[in-house]
Amino acid sequence: MAGYRKLGRTASQRKALLRNQVTNLLYHGKIVTTEAKAKEIRKIAEGLIAMAVKEMDNFETVTVKAKVARKDKDGKRIKEVVDGKKKTVYDEVEKTIKKDSPSRLHARRQMLQILYPVTEVPTAAAGKKKNTKKVDLPAKLFDEIAPKYVNRKGGYTRIVKIGQRKGDGAMEVLIELV
Repeated sequence: MAGYRKLGRTASQRKALLRNQVTNLLYHGKIVTTEAKAKEIRKIAEGLIAMAVKEMDNFETVTVKAKVARKDKDGKRIKEVVDGKKKTVYDEVEKTIKKDSPSRLHARRQMLQILYPVTEVPTAAAGKKKNTKKVDLPAKLFDEIAPKYVNRKGGYTRIVKIGQRKGDGAMEVLIELV
């Protein structure tokens, strides 16, 4: 007997489906799906959350100097003429960054193997590229989700039965982060 549900799909389709569902669960906090899919999603999601809880505080803050382009009120780079050529003006700025320890970096890369990249689109500009921003899901796991579950030893998700789906009678459930 297999250690997982095949969900009536080939291996690549199943992997893509589960990655997509786990990404949406962690991004939105809850999703509606079938019972069999939810039980498979739970395994993956709880592993990721456990990894995030374990490596949550495993970093050091470092102050670095960086060159940043000077910008005008419209957000465009300021250029000045030097020797007949236009060159961008840069300012030196001190920034504090989080420097991951090797184990936290490994955990981040493990998460990125499973999670798909998420792009947040404002509702006003739906369907347009302008003002979109990429969401760093591993950072969300480390900074927002993991602190909630520090004192919890597993059981990070809850499956609530909704009822049977009208079309095929499959049991629908709501899977959510506790």
